[in-house]
Amino acid sequence: MSPDLKRRSFMAAGAAAAGATLLPNAFAVAKASAGKKGVMLMNRIGPSASTLYIADADGSNERRLLPTGAFEYHAAFSADGASVFFTSERTGDGNSGLYRAKSDGSGVTALVVDSAMNDWAVPSPDGTKVAYVSTSGDHKAHIWVLDLATGKRTNLTGTKALAGDPASPDCQFRPSWSPDSQWIAFSSDRNTTWRGHSDGKGWEHTQELSVYVIRPDGTGFRQVATKEGYCLGSPKWSPDGSRIVFYEITVEGTWGAHRPEAIGTVESQIVSVDVATGGRTEHTSGAGLKVAPQYLSATEIGYLVKGGANEGLAYTGGARPAVKRALRSPVWSADGKSVIYEKPDYTTRALDKPLYSWDSDWDYRFCDVFPVVSRSGRLAITSKQSGNSSIVTMRADGSDQKVVFDSATSDLDQGQLEHGLAGAFRPAWSPDGKWIAFGLGGWFQTRATAKAVVVRVPVDGSSAAQVLTDGSVNAGFPSYSADGTKLVYRLWGAQMGLRILDLKTGATTVLTTESDNLPDWSPDGKLILFTRKTSATNFDVCTIKPDGTGLKILTTTGANDGHAVWNPDGRILYNSGMYGFREEAALYDDTFQPYGQIFSMKADGSGIKMLTDSQWEDSMPIYLTNAQLAAR
Repeated sequence: MSPDLKRRSFMAAGAAAAGATLLPNAFAVAKASAGKKGVMLMNRIGPSASTLYIADADGSNERRLLPTGAFEYHAAFSADGASVFFTSERTGDGNSGLYRAKSDGSGVTALVVDSAMNDWAVPSPDGTKVAYVSTSGDHKAHIWVLDLATGKRTNLTGTKALAGDPASPDCQFRPSWSPDSQWIAFSSDRNTTWRGHSDGKGWEHTQELSVYVIRPDGTGFRQVATKEGYCLGSPKWSPDGSRIVFYEITVEGTWGAHRPEAIGTVESQIVSVDVATGGRTEHTSGAGLKVAPQYLSATEIGYLVKGGANEGLAYTGGARPAVKRALRSPVWSADGKSVIYEKPDYTTRALDKPLYSWDSDWDYRFCDVFPVVSRSGRLAITSKQSGNSSIVTMRADGSDQKVVFDSATSDLDQGQLEHGLAGAFRPAWSPDGKWIAFGLGGWFQTRATAKAVVVRVPVDGSSAAQVLTDGSVNAGFPSYSADGTKLVYRLWGAQMGLRILDLKTGATTVLTTESDNLPDWSPDGKLILFTRKTSATNFDVCTIKPDGTGLKILTTTGANDGHAVWNPDGRILYNSGMYGFREEAALYDDTFQPYGQIFSMKADGSGIKMLTDSQWEDSMPIYLTNAQLAAR
């Protein structure tokens, strides 16, 4: 059990008694609301706030749309410029609803507000209807139409007649009205395949989109633009209705377009097609991630350069100068004189910040990553988003916080620590509450080349950290057996699969040799829950007995299912993209799996229940009952 020099290279001071200064921001888990069973903590990757601005097309005269903002984005002008339609999460962080206001920000009125994700309200030029995106009904993103006079809502693309291949993502985005209000153009990944980044070898999905049109009564559906190996997004009509403009990016590029390490290297172009003939015109060339195109006249197109040194508004034709400014989702008024856009804020949410709850029995709150509760009710997390990926423990109510391992005391690369690519990940409590095990090293994109070891530390700081693996392969994500005598963990690299370490004898048993990850031992000790890469583009949730028998694959969606953990009631909590993307992938920022939502299911894979329905990446839930929150 004594670590050799190779093992010691990961460590410096060991358990971080000196880490008190690195505690995360105050984290007092508030009591649940009256009538609730408790709190579900969860993590969300996405903007924590967003503010709408209106400016002249040259960038001057910028002002906020609303005097006091909540969380607004994805706005559009009415044809006469008198009104603005937008998405807001004012009913709760994560719950997107549709609203209308006067262009001076007054008179805010709700249009569509319910528990579904509702987004991109676009008014028809004749002012009678609104096209929008909603997950209402089957939880997939479809194009809907709202009649402003009657309030009637119609799902245009979610009908049986227009259903795409159920094995495909099959979602629709970014509706746009023709000038005569007779057609709606939109992008869709219907009848495409789930595929991974890095030419299909990567662990998260890319997106292939084509452009379609449909009449507002649901007739006339057809594809008007597609290109093999490319994503065609955010279509908009020309003033005479003869052409549709969109951005065109490689399918592979849709991954880099929302990754911070790649956004400056991704290239796209602005292209239009003749609606009748399909004839193509490329309006731009060269480097830069160009999105959100819109005709401002028959000969001029405005668009957004996303990321890089030239980020901001750009125009074809050379008549207007570029506007260098950090913004997203620009939409110009019909006369081309004004532009509305949002400025998102990615400041990390405060720990325990209230989120919208899709379950009337529980309050939802924000938490840092990999939360886990001991049998005595003490909480442990990896402080990735609010710290340097160290291990922090506290009472379930957030008091008595302690850093039990400070990653800054290890010899890990400080740059990778700052970017969350290295650190102490996924704490696991021993059944007696005296030890916490975790993985220490490089994670995520670095896991294929970076080393990592399994470590355990006494929570009382009575002795130094113990390194339990030899560091020759990336080892991590440990979980204790019910009796505390063993640890299951995963290997990634030259060796793959799950291993079981006997803490008394030091013997290691090979449990699996596949691309398996994130094992979690059931509270009764009978099963080990884990995620398996079941194909080149897919991960599924599985269980296996500790003796290696009884393997069961519980999910088969084709859309990446993972981050699975046991709930104390015997159900499984996990993350899935089974209902597809909720937005064009290239338009997200700083995300891994923007299609991910939280689900639960029974231990046999039945009884699947969706727990979140947001536009963002939700994962890593844990339930704290009222009794746990009240304990001292």
